[in-house]
Amino acid sequence: MFFEPQGLCEMKCEMNQDKGTSCHCLLCLCFWKRFPYSSVVSAQRMFVFTLCLYFWCWLSSIHGLEFRYHNSMEMEQYLKDINRRFPDITLLHSIGQSVEGRELWVLILGQHPREHRTGIPEFKYVGNMHGNEAVGRVLLLQLIDYLTSSYLSDPLVTRLLNSSRVHILPSMNPDGFESSARECMNIKGRYNKNGVDLNRNFPDAFKSTTDREREKEVRAVMDWLKTENFVLSANLHGGAVVASYPYDNSNGGSELQGGLSISPDDDVFVHLAKTYSYRHSEMHNGNGCYDSQDFSHGITNGYQWYPLPGGMQDYNYVWAQCFELTLEISCCKYPPEAQLPGLWAANKPALLAYMQQVHLGVKGVVMDSYGKPVQNAVVEVLGRRNVCPFRTDRNGEYYRLLLPGNYTIKVMYPGHKTLTQTVQVPYGPDAFSALTHNFLLQNSDYSSPATQVPQFCTTPDLGIQESDSAPLLPSVFTTLTILLLQRLLTLS
Repeated sequence: MFFEPQGLCEMKCEMNQDKGTSCHCLLCLCFWKRFPYSSVVSAQRMFVFTLCLYFWCWLSSIHGLEFRYHNSMEMEQYLKDINRRFPDITLLHSIGQSVEGRELWVLILGQHPREHRTGIPEFKYVGNMHGNEAVGRVLLLQLIDYLTSSYLSDPLVTRLLNSSRVHILPSMNPDGFESSARECMNIKGRYNKNGVDLNRNFPDAFKSTTDREREKEVRAVMDWLKTENFVLSANLHGGAVVASYPYDNSNGGSELQGGLSISPDDDVFVHLAKTYSYRHSEMHNGNGCYDSQDFSHGITNGYQWYPLPGGMQDYNYVWAQCFELTLEISCCKYPPEAQLPGLWAANKPALLAYMQQVHLGVKGVVMDSYGKPVQNAVVEVLGRRNVCPFRTDRNGEYYRLLLPGNYTIKVMYPGHKTLTQTVQVPYGPDAFSALTHNFLLQNSDYSSPATQVPQFCTTPDLGIQESDSAPLLPSVFTTLTILLLQRLLTLS
C-alpha cells in the first residue's frame, strides 16, 4: 500500500500554482493517492476521484476567476473557455500579433457580438500596454468574468450588454508582460520586444513622428480602429492613481491654455474623468502615490501632468473619433497578488460606470434626399472645431458625446445643402441610450451653392511617410481657410 502525506500534497500544490496548475486538481489527486493500490478498491478510487473533480469544478464556478497573474497561455485558454461557455454574448478574435508572435486577443461582449447594429455604440478597454503594468490586465479579465457571469441576473450588466457592444483587449503588450519582474517600480518589461514604448509610437497631432516605424502592436491597434467605429475607450496603466484626459501633447498653439492642452471637447473629457474618479473608492481623493503629485478630484489634463508625444489617447480622439482616457489604477505597477482583490473592489464600480458613459450625447443616421444613409458626411457641433471633423461611418451613423444642453449641429455632404438644426440633449446614460436624431439632406439646386466640405482628414499611414502625422495647427488653418472662402462666395 502507498499513502502520500497530505503535507507533501499541499506543498506540491503551492509549487505548481505559479505554473498555472489548478490546486483543486492536485488536491484531488492527492486525495486519490491516499487510497491503497489494490484492484479491489480501484472502482471505489475512480468513483471518489470523479466526485472530487465535480466538487472542485462546482466550487471554482462559485469563486470565479482566481485573483492572480495569468501568463499568456493561461489567458488565451481562459478567453477561449469563456467564448465556448457564452457563445451567444461573446466573440473572441485576434487583431494581430506581437513581435514575438503572441496573439493580441480581443473579446467582444454584447447581445449581438458578431456584428455592429445601428444605434448600438462600440466601447473598448485596453490593458497592459506597458508590459510591467500588470494590474489592468488582471482587472480586465475579472471584468470579463463578472460581465459574463452576471448577464441576465444583474440588471446593470444586462442593460450595458444589451445597449452597447464592448471590446476588451486585456494585453496589448504580452511580450513585455512575459519578461516583466514582479516589482513595483522596475521598468523591466515596460517596452515591447524591440525595446519600444508603445505609448510613444502612435502618430502625433502636434509633432511629426515620420521618423518612427510603427511597431507591430501599434499597427494592429491602428488597423483595429479602422474596422470598428469606437465611441468611447480607456486604456489602463499603473504607477499612479488618476484619470488622465487629452490632450497629452501640444505645439504651443491655441490649444495651450494655462499650462493645459485643451481639446474642443474638454468639458466632456473632464466629466468622463470625474465619472471614473468619483466611482473609484479612492481616486477622487486626489492623493498622489509615494513618488507622484496630488491630483485635484483625482483627474489631470495629460499635458499638464507631463507632455507625451505619440500617445494612444490623443490618436484615438484626433483620428478615430473615439474619446479615450488613460486610467492609472495602482501606485504599484506589479503589486503582490494578495492586493489584487482589493484593487478589483476599488475599480469595479468605476469600470462599469465609465462604460455607461458611452450613451452620452446624441446619435443618429444621416441620409440623402432618397433616405439612403451616406458615409463621410461631416457632422459638426457648432463651437467645437475638431481638428479632424466627425464624420458618418459606412452605415451613415454618427455618435457625438455631449453633456446635457442645447446644441446646434451642422451637417455637410457634397452635392447637398448644408443642414443646420438645434437639438436638446438629455443625460443619456440613465436611459442607456443617447438622444437619437436623424438628418435628412436635400440635394443642392442652381439657386444655392453646393456645400463645400472641409478637408478630409485621413487616418495617418502606418509606415514612414510624410503624411504620417501632420501638425495640428496647419490642419486648423486649412479648415478655417476653406470655411472663410465658402462664406465669401455665399456673400458674393
